[in-house]
Amino acid sequence: MKPTLFILAAGMGSRYGGLKQLDGLGPSGETIMDYSVYDALRAGFGKIVFVIRHDFEQEFRDKIISKYEGHVPVEVVFQDINTLPEGFKPNPERSKPWGTNHAVLMGKDAIKEPFGVINADDYYGADSFRILGDFLRSVEGKKNCYCMIGFNIENTLSENGGVSRGLCEVDANGYLTGVKECHGIERKDGKLIQVVEGENVPFPENASVSMNMWGFTPDYFDYSEKAFVEFLKEHGNDLKTEFYIPSVVNDLINDGTVTLKVEQTPSRWFGVTYAADRDATVAQFKKLVDEGLYPTPLF
Repeated sequence: MKPTLFILAAGMGSRYGGLKQLDGLGPSGETIMDYSVYDALRAGFGKIVFVIRHDFEQEFRDKIISKYEGHVPVEVVFQDINTLPEGFKPNPERSKPWGTNHAVLMGKDAIKEPFGVINADDYYGADSFRILGDFLRSVEGKKNCYCMIGFNIENTLSENGGVSRGLCEVDANGYLTGVKECHGIERKDGKLIQVVEGENVPFPENASVSMNMWGFTPDYFDYSEKAFVEFLKEHGNDLKTEFYIPSVVNDLINDGTVTLKVEQTPSRWFGVTYAADRDATVAQFKKLVDEGLYPTPLF
């Protein structure tokens, strides 16, 4: 059975100033998601599942999903603030979504095979999908065997401001021991820095960081359901606290339930964290097409 690609496309894109998931950035109006789907198909993925919000479903189907007809099976699931386990209700004043791992939970009924998880608004590169696809095929029929695609920090920086990245802590065999969330990472005066409690402090050169590109076996859904109940017991009345993938992964690693291999990619990330990133991203895609790495249009 071919692995599935699960694309998290329910985000608001607040810093970017719009629904960047639907923004045409390629030479023929391709979105970043289109390149991810194209690369995933070349890497042997057999199905695409999107998690979106109900309020832009029709626009998403018209602009995105329609172009994949005849190329790959596609399913859509929905993230909603009110989709909670029995017995829980959100604070009526809460408007913020529940986070990336809540989004992942929405795929439980649609995904029964090893699957990859990515953001809709990040370009990961063909090598990253090849590495992820190879890993997922290797764990078919297994449990508790996960991976994360690790990027060199230098390949993930923005020229338009500091970025947040998950710093990977790995053991001697390349297995993840934890992910530490770091903020405000950028190069200033030739030095790599991050912001910690309002102060600029050094960030390790050539560090491996997470760009939210994960590989899971389906048992991850069951662990996530249990973890979400515990999260809601503690934070269910909060207005902003979110249920993140790294938090669940860290707990599963720390209690010895799972192993997670960090698979390094040579690919360079780019995306549209800030509105000012758009022109550079358009230029990057044009360059890749001009070099013959992608056709245009893709589909």
